[in-house]
Amino acid sequence: METCPRRGGIQSLPLTAAPTTETLYQERVNPQWVRLLNVLQLNVRYTRCLGTELYTEDGRRIVDFLSGYCVHNVGHNHPGVIEALKEELDRNGPAMLQSHVPELAGELAGDLCSRAGGRLKKTFFCSSGSEGVEAAIKFSRARTGRNGLIYASGAFHGLTCGALSLMGDPFWRDGFGPMLAGTEEVPFGDLGALEQKLATRQFAAFILEPVQAEAGIRLPPAGYLEGAQALCRRYGSLFVLDEVQTGMYRTGPFLASQHFHTDPDMVVLAKALSGGLIPCGAVLMSDDIYDSVYGSLKRAIVHTSTFSENALAMRAGLATLRVLEQEHLGERAARMGDYLRDRLRHTLSGYEMVKEVRGTGLLNGIEFTAPRKLILRVPFEAFMKIHPGMFGQVIVMRLFRDHGFLTQICGNNFMVLKAAPPLVVEEREIDGFANALRDVVELMHSSSAFWTEALGLARRVMDV
Repeated sequence: METCPRRGGIQSLPLTAAPTTETLYQERVNPQWVRLLNVLQLNVRYTRCLGTELYTEDGRRIVDFLSGYCVHNVGHNHPGVIEALKEELDRNGPAMLQSHVPELAGELAGDLCSRAGGRLKKTFFCSSGSEGVEAAIKFSRARTGRNGLIYASGAFHGLTCGALSLMGDPFWRDGFGPMLAGTEEVPFGDLGALEQKLATRQFAAFILEPVQAEAGIRLPPAGYLEGAQALCRRYGSLFVLDEVQTGMYRTGPFLASQHFHTDPDMVVLAKALSGGLIPCGAVLMSDDIYDSVYGSLKRAIVHTSTFSENALAMRAGLATLRVLEQEHLGERAARMGDYLRDRLRHTLSGYEMVKEVRGTGLLNGIEFTAPRKLILRVPFEAFMKIHPGMFGQVIVMRLFRDHGFLTQICGNNFMVLKAAPPLVVEEREIDGFANALRDVVELMHSSSAFWTEALGLARRVMDV
């Protein structure tokens, strides 16, 4: 009993149970997200995450084949990055002074530019990929004096208004009002369409992902990136690469664009840059772009960001690069990526609904397609009419619930399942994933129970 001193004596006050943290999230943050996770049976409480392994409160071990959308390149909670952050905190140094020269930022910028090479000599730090894309938009306009921007079909560059203006999928744009004027889309891989736009000399930049992750792990056609760069040079537009998901050795080399021997004017990095522990992004650029933005003492602070050069993010970035280099994770990504695609192609061969396995390094996709057989086509078509994204979610759910693997479908192509584990993944984990996916695909082709559950799941989602 609680007491309250009041005239007339002791009063009894009702006791109410404190809300759980999940209840608070559902009430105060994003109730629809909690409901969706519940429907997909993905709502579990994690107690410990190490490397590729996620441990749940109820004793399960989940193997991560998503990496937080390519955040955890060095694996979850790498001890080298954690130790560097602890040391930085123990220094009690100038983490966010804002009126000094943050030497760690200079050290990290030098390391990034050295690894990127070419004309990339300067760095602007920020806190996310979207923020980096916003900077690239401003900087390209400052350098060229032009306002127009070109992007590729299927692009995903972020969810701020400027980044959304470089994405054509209405799912992400609807309901948020008009986007930036002067942005135009060209088909990914079509140099003729790109040249037709660039020849007008109205465009500041062509902003492109070297491998389109959310469009379904779309690899560029042979000669496309090199040709796009040459066209940009010819017509005075900047060639800007968004390597937020593809960079930091995810595909083998430091940048995916290094597969194609390009020399971009700007590159946007984020996600894996700080080991998945501290928000951090970076825009690498040429000296002439830097000079067009920060060309005088008066303009020294014309574009900045509150947390952009904070000591924890910079220390985490340096530690992450050190881990990636010391553990040879770029070489490992290339080797394990080849092994993963070989295993998937072998285990999924012969299934009519598996269209293709593709990727580079440890950024891979398994594309599914509509079945030809009537016995499969009828439930598949009924299912797709209810919700086109739920077919892939059933695969995601079964991999998670029945086999202990976490992955997801691509955001702009619901028929492609991502396979992008941390770069520390082991062969035995790849074998386990390939076998688990084979079991799900076999069930899809042979069991009515798969489609019954799928249809029920789709209907429940429509109610969420």
